[in-house]
Amino acid sequence: MIILGIDPGLAIVGYGVVESEKGRVRAVDYGVINTPAGVRTPLRLQMIRKGLLTLFDRFKPDEIAVEELFFSNNKTTGIPVAEARGVILVTAIEYCDKLFEYTPNQIKQAITGWGQADKKQMQEVVRQTLRLQAIPKPDDAADALAVALTHAQTNKFTSLFGM
Repeated sequence: MIILGIDPGLAIVGYGVVESEKGRVRAVDYGVINTPAGVRTPLRLQMIRKGLLTLFDRFKPDEIAVEELFFSNNKTTGIPVAEARGVILVTAIEYCDKLFEYTPNQIKQAITGWGQADKKQMQEVVRQTLRLQAIPKPDDAADALAVALTHAQTNKFTSLFGM
């Protein structure tokens, strides 16, 4: 099964593609979709949509996992990210009806066993789990791989029951 993990953002959307088969998970690819600052938001949202469609065409994911948003202080910058996430969700559900969402704490718990893990811990466990030579860069790509791994670990039994 091919799983596409997505770390939403307006300037940078991280993606991580993993293949999960018979309890083994391997990295297929990871990277980012960048949108330039100074460009109007509707055009940036369109760039994100086109980037996702390219990823869908290239990797043909069976399931898609997206990180939910968490904002503690700055709600103003959160609005454009929420708009980007909306485009990501609509584009993903149009492509694949197997769309899943995970909170940051769920991802940390699934990857490290501790819901309060820091970014460095997360990145190192992702690197080790996928047997990568180095921690994936940029951070958004590493985060997206963590989302995909969370889905592979969390849902490895649900497919047996047709969920």
